[in-house]
Amino acid sequence: MKRFAVGLGMVLSAGMAMGQSCVSQSQMKVEEKDALKLAAYTLALGVQANDDAGVKAQTVAEYAKDFAGVAGVMSDASPKLKGGKAAVEQVYVLDASQMKATGDAQFYCTLNGSTAEADFTIPQLPVGRYGFAMVRFDGAEPWRVSFLLRQEAGKWLLAGIYPKPLSAGGHEGLWYWQQAREFSAKKQPWVAWLYDQEAEVLLQPAPFVSSTHLEKLAGELASAAPPEVKGGVSDAAKLVVKGADGVEYRFTSLGTDNSLGKEKIDVAAHLKVDALGDAAAARKRNLDAMAALVTAHPELKGAFHGVWIFADAPGQTAYATEAAMAEIK
Repeated sequence: MKRFAVGLGMVLSAGMAMGQSCVSQSQMKVEEKDALKLAAYTLALGVQANDDAGVKAQTVAEYAKDFAGVAGVMSDASPKLKGGKAAVEQVYVLDASQMKATGDAQFYCTLNGSTAEADFTIPQLPVGRYGFAMVRFDGAEPWRVSFLLRQEAGKWLLAGIYPKPLSAGGHEGLWYWQQAREFSAKKQPWVAWLYDQEAEVLLQPAPFVSSTHLEKLAGELASAAPPEVKGGVSDAAKLVVKGADGVEYRFTSLGTDNSLGKEKIDVAAHLKVDALGDAAAARKRNLDAMAALVTAHPELKGAFHGVWIFADAPGQTAYATEAAMAEIK
């Protein structure tokens, strides 16, 4: 699934700057809450309409002078938001005005006087007063556009934009989380682990945002992981699956994909190969790798529409093949 995001603080680093505070929506003064909501709502409608000029006029200088990145995100997101009704879900004020200089900032936001928290970890954040807003679009498929805003001369200006779908295969994140628990109880850890991954993707509004609930989900994701992938799947920790003919397939990632928009999501795996070969050979190898993966873990058949295999060879564009479960032999 393609992800879109442009904004301050996209790479994490160690060492948090001092002098940050958070005000949640329930603790804000009415005037400030209304101003922040209005700014986010106006920007959201601009993104929906793909109004480059309108959004650029409400963008901080460092992005307005080189607007191509934001414009590209808007162009990709706008068709997904078409016809959707926008509503501001939540806003926060993130005050970094007391920082001495640009640095890593961390904000802890208590929610409604409870023990629940929303946390924001934003690296290399310039000194200033910020807001974070989440706007939901309800249409044929629900989407959310989250914004990082900076207050300048009394106005809230765009400093980051993070659009993403809220559903996959016709279901939202909480459904995948609940289903993952049920699959775990049925001793189907591969489905549980992959469904927890999908839940995390759908529920996290931006890459620098965490919360009490997201941390709980991350803990369940780690617990659900089958023994073979407890340490994750990567180039350094490959998942090795042997086919019926004894050929070993070395996977460097295993996740989910909703790019086809089917009634169920797909499994998506990256396969490490020395060379792609011609198209016919590459396709056959990908299909054989699918068969090996599904044969090794048959529980995947009922929970997913199909499988994507992306064969990665040094210096070459990945060769992708998709097949529905019924087509995988």
